[in-house]
Amino acid sequence: MNNLISHDIQVYRAQVEEIVKDLHELAIQTGNEELSRTVSDLRNRINDPFMFVIVGEVKAGKSSFINALLATGREVTKVAPQPMTDTIQQIVYGEHEEIVTVNPFLKKIFLPVDILREIAIVDTPGTNTIIEHHQEITESFIPASDLIVFVFEAKNPYRQSAWDFFEYIHGDWQKKVVFVLQQKDLMDAADLEVNLRGVAEHAQKKGIETPQIFAVSAKVEQESGPEHSGFGPLREYIRRHITGGQAPVLKLQNNIAVAQNIDARIRAGVELRRAQWQADVAFRKDIHDTLEQQEAKSFKHVDILVENLLAGYDRITRAKRDELGIGLSFFGLLKRSIAGIFSKKTSPQEWLSAFAQNFEQDLNAEMQKKLNEGVTDLADSIQQMAKLIDLKIRSSETILRNDHELFSSIAERRGNVLRDLQETFARFLAQTENFAERDLFPDRSSISPNIATGSGLAIVGIILAAVTQGMVFDITGGVLTTIGLLFAGVTAGVKRRRILEGFQTELEKGRRLMETEVTDKLKGYISQLKSRIAGNFEHFDVLLETEEVHIVRIEAQQAGITQRLGELAGRLAVQV
Repeated sequence: MNNLISHDIQVYRAQVEEIVKDLHELAIQTGNEELSRTVSDLRNRINDPFMFVIVGEVKAGKSSFINALLATGREVTKVAPQPMTDTIQQIVYGEHEEIVTVNPFLKKIFLPVDILREIAIVDTPGTNTIIEHHQEITESFIPASDLIVFVFEAKNPYRQSAWDFFEYIHGDWQKKVVFVLQQKDLMDAADLEVNLRGVAEHAQKKGIETPQIFAVSAKVEQESGPEHSGFGPLREYIRRHITGGQAPVLKLQNNIAVAQNIDARIRAGVELRRAQWQADVAFRKDIHDTLEQQEAKSFKHVDILVENLLAGYDRITRAKRDELGIGLSFFGLLKRSIAGIFSKKTSPQEWLSAFAQNFEQDLNAEMQKKLNEGVTDLADSIQQMAKLIDLKIRSSETILRNDHELFSSIAERRGNVLRDLQETFARFLAQTENFAERDLFPDRSSISPNIATGSGLAIVGIILAAVTQGMVFDITGGVLTTIGLLFAGVTAGVKRRRILEGFQTELEKGRRLMETEVTDKLKGYISQLKSRIAGNFEHFDVLLETEEVHIVRIEAQQAGITQRLGELAGRLAVQV
């Protein structure tokens, strides 16, 4: 591998810094605090040396391993029978020895040791430690690491907690790992070889084709030197693959790889987020289409109801018109006039009064019959509209779940809006006033004393029956009143034609009024109810609009970062 000159490294490092800065801004926009902290840590450590992170369970011998690797002849990290590493310790090069407490969980140890000119070593609490929060702190250090040194106790490298943590390191972050079996002096050669093969098999099952495994003894190294301690092959591996001027380049490549990993996670999350948004848009369109279809269906029921009303109206009025024509004929009037000499009850005036009364009874009976036949179907249609919407709300598809690693807060916000929609719509269906439109029928504002205590959806039929009957009877009543006035003061003969013409005119006027009034008011009622149902989706619609804006913006930023990372990784690979 050819080394890049210092100037080139600085140029590439500046480019990495710029991309990671934009990645950090993108991570903040996801609303995920943990991801934002991870990218922030990566951003803050770009200029750090190549970083070894030493991980393993409590008492696996990590601290002794570090002391032996540094070969300072003294104890840099404390070793004791009980767990001592209660903080993360970052060991870096310094002209003078110094310990700086960065925060309660992190110390920096500066040492004038040559190997630390190219690498930094991070000692972590045990992966199975019971010290509160330390595993989370250790995990937060992993993304910014460049090489993970996984230290096992040579006698037992199979503990589940250790391999679970390995899954996090390698599975989630694809980090390069070397395995160290520490304290090999406590085992005979045959048993050690068995465990070396066992770790290799475990690592291969976890996806590492050619695992690098070293068996060492810190005790032998410090007491007798590297000849039998196993540290010689490990140091040679470090020299060939990391030190000797290669560490800065590898550090850049690792930074890019981590940034690409985070970028890929965001991309996958955004794709899922868009899939949820698209499903919600389709759901909302389905709601809109369902309302339109149900409105059209209900309109047809109104048309059928009006058509039946008019057919009944025509049948009764046609018969009554014929009866009136015969009754007002010359012979009919003459007969009643002569009879009236003997009895006023059979006079033309009394006959017309009786005619009007019978007309009212026959017409109202016919209208009542037609209304009873039609209102049930119309009420069922309106109820079906509301029930379908309620069912669709409750069966809406959830793709982005509340436990999503990046967008759990977005999923939770959507879930809250959808839950509010379900609850709001349930209340809407239960409230009678949402279905009893008083402005539509002001003269019938008090429809029934029982309506106020009923469920809104269940009471639709009663409401429709009351308002349509009241409206139809008002129309027919108006017609009959006018006809009654027309009959008042009628005498024989000369007014027959005028009476028949006036009668026909009033019947036609009543017919037109019934057709327009009943059609317009019932269809207006249906449309208003449809609008009220749609109004329940106001907050959901705002969510969709806001989410679309956010998704489009994040997608554009994320795509740009993906392209820049890919181009930079390609240029760095060519020049290395």
